[in-house]
Amino acid sequence: MTSGADLSATVPTCPDWSLEDLVRHMGGALRWVDTLVRTRAQENVPPERVPLAKGPEKRGDAAALDEWLAQTGELVVGALREAGPDAEVWAFAGVPNAGFWARRMTHEITVHRADATLAAGLPYEVAPDIAADAVDEWLQIVQWAQRNMPKDPKRDLRRPGDSIHLHATDTEPALDAEWLIDLDGEVIDWRRGHEKATVALRGPLSSLLLAFYGRLPLDAPGLEILGERELLEFWQQRATFG
Repeated sequence: MTSGADLSATVPTCPDWSLEDLVRHMGGALRWVDTLVRTRAQENVPPERVPLAKGPEKRGDAAALDEWLAQTGELVVGALREAGPDAEVWAFAGVPNAGFWARRMTHEITVHRADATLAAGLPYEVAPDIAADAVDEWLQIVQWAQRNMPKDPKRDLRRPGDSIHLHATDTEPALDAEWLIDLDGEVIDWRRGHEKATVALRGPLSSLLLAFYGRLPLDAPGLEILGERELLEFWQQRATFG
């Protein structure tokens, strides 16, 4: 993954991180989930109890970092397969089972791979079904945070009378890759479908996903805004995810 890359390079979409920091973050998250699933944890496991969660001791060693990340992937995939999706495992939101973590890590990897790819100036595409489910999951996490985290910026998303429409322009109709997000209440309401809104963001599904996560600017190539751009900026400022 990191062969030939400058590990000290800043990741523009996560400016507090170098590329090496990003890789260590991703691997650490996977090691944490491996521990949760493998032990069938019924409560959160502190990071300091996760073996090798911080990665290789020496920084700047691309070969060691690649080996650690590859081993990490094998561990967590093995743990998830052995457990099966219905195994009871602590989760911070949704249904507390291994299936939650398989989905969460799929989308964690999807977005952080985009961070790394964008840092390298390369194009990035996400499989349509994965990208659409990533939007669904992100909206579900926003709802959960609004209900359970009183100090989270997501609590400030209320805009009475306002709504956001996301419209993928490059998918088959059967995927139904359109969303209406209603900001009228204390907790957002959302549904799939084509509906009028205060503002619409149109474009390829991968770009929609990354813009919605704040990984692409709203005026990135292929994206089109219809309506009040300020509402999309309002969303990006508050609905943040590391």
